[in-house]
Amino acid sequence: MSKFNLNFNLPNIKMSDDYKKPAFKKLLDRLQEESWQLELLISGFAIFGLFSAYPALEMKMAYHQSQNDNNLFFTLILILALSACSILIFNLLLHVLLRGLWIGALGLRYVSGDIEYDTLNYTRRFSNYLKIKVGSFDRYIARLEDYCSIIFAITFLLIFYLLALVLIIGSIATIVSVFLNGHTFRDFSTYVGIILLAFLVIGMLLTFIDFITLGYLKKKKWLSKVYFPFYWVFSIITLSFLYRPLIYNFLDNKFGKRLSLFLVPIYILLIWMTSLYYNQSNYFNFIEDSSNNISNSLNYEDMLVEESDFIKNIAINSKVISDPYVKVFIAFDKSIEDEIYRFNPSLKPEEDTRGITSEIGSMNSGSNDSSLKSDYLTTFNTLYSVEIDSTLYKTDFVLGKTIKKQNGFETYIGIKNIDDGKHMLHVKRKELKASATISKTEVSIPFWYYPD
Repeated sequence: MSKFNLNFNLPNIKMSDDYKKPAFKKLLDRLQEESWQLELLISGFAIFGLFSAYPALEMKMAYHQSQNDNNLFFTLILILALSACSILIFNLLLHVLLRGLWIGALGLRYVSGDIEYDTLNYTRRFSNYLKIKVGSFDRYIARLEDYCSIIFAITFLLIFYLLALVLIIGSIATIVSVFLNGHTFRDFSTYVGIILLAFLVIGMLLTFIDFITLGYLKKKKWLSKVYFPFYWVFSIITLSFLYRPLIYNFLDNKFGKRLSLFLVPIYILLIWMTSLYYNQSNYFNFIEDSSNNISNSLNYEDMLVEESDFIKNIAINSKVISDPYVKVFIAFDKSIEDEIYRFNPSLKPEEDTRGITSEIGSMNSGSNDSSLKSDYLTTFNTLYSVEIDSTLYKTDFVLGKTIKKQNGFETYIGIKNIDDGKHMLHVKRKELKASATISKTEVSIPFWYYPD
């Protein structure tokens, strides 16, 4: 059996030559026969890259959630990226497994040739059944080859589908940010934004319906006339002109179409399986927020040992404290700033610059007025208060960052006069409800004080 190699010894012809020439068709046939080697090479590099990227994406998701910025766009992008990584890893591992089986089948064929059913000495009934259902060994190899090639093509087609979804979401976010954010119905740009947004949403729904029905909207004469403008615009937005021939090649092949539809429920099942975890108790799920009976590790800064661990809303420095002080850290949240504006309207700027921005030209972003920054923190300190057990302590929160670069507000409280043992730290926040101001407990964190 000859050794496999990557030296194709292809005829000297440029890819840009006329595709109808016999030499070009011969080149494609040769590439088609030898493509499995490149498939395995690309799959290996892609699997390595995906396994490296997945933990980084998980950490980015954890950091994004810890910042509490409620940014739907980034959340969707990260969810899509994590889902795509799971699906791509599954596809490529399945491809490598089937390719390995295919290579093993080729090796076995070299040794023993085709299946000789007569030498197995089975009964006539079993022999006839196996000849019909199993068939020749060559047919088995050809079927494996079809599975491998289609799965490999689907894998990289999924990357473009993900890119298309990201571009659509990005287009919607851009329209909302440019035309609708902070604008009123008196502005002409608001109506432009509404029209563009309606076009995108309707086009997105029509494109999705056409996609899951395998081109139904293109088959009906009057529907195709309505759908064509959306189809043309979305082919540019989603860059589908780059991979559209691949899609139609799938659709005109029954085997590829069936395999594609078969993989969809598997992908849904795979995404669902990634959300599973084992619950050990009927009363606790061990990921609950801290309370008098629970101490969540995300509320203690020194217990955030994993790269993906970040402070969940509010934390103190340690569960067991021996120093005569306790550090309280409150993670920054967009809703905190909104609440500050309600209590102190003079701090609200005329233009809200929060959101996606570029580092270019934004080095001096934010207010340069130190008095406004002081008023901001003063307002924050009037909103938040800290109690240990039932005693109110004076606080002076300042802007700070954790070791993991998590933004927030921090203060230190002296506790040398409290008794040894367990204590409860309560962080409370004022809220405006109608015309009344109420105090709400944000978190209750247990800790143990044992001085040196």
